[in-house]
Amino acid sequence: MARIAGVNIPTNKRVIIALQYIHGIGPKKAEEICEKVHIPSERRVAQLSDAEVMQIRETIDRDYLVEGDLRREVAINIKRLMDLGTYRGLRHRRQLPVRGQRTHTNARTRKGKAKPIAGKKK
Repeated sequence: MARIAGVNIPTNKRVIIALQYIHGIGPKKAEEICEKVHIPSERRVAQLSDAEVMQIRETIDRDYLVEGDLRREVAINIKRLMDLGTYRGLRHRRQLPVRGQRTHTNARTRKGKAKPIAGKKK
């Protein structure tokens, strides 16, 4: 199992798919990384040499924001919005949908389990 950016990536998958297990790397960035390191898209992680794994690791460290650093930056951005008191920050603070979705019905993922209201009948 190769360890890149603090994540154990699966060995039996293709390199492009396996790189997507790293937070912050999607299909497009995985493809870019493989092109930069000159690895064919059909290669599997188990077939990579140690030098190629090192090249991938160095490329990601140098050019991309991934895992802990990315999570930290996102959290800081959300905290900044909340401190400024913007509308988006208030929605984050109240744990409501931020991007304009309806909340009269739905939004259960964000709001949590429905709480019964005492004495409310139709």
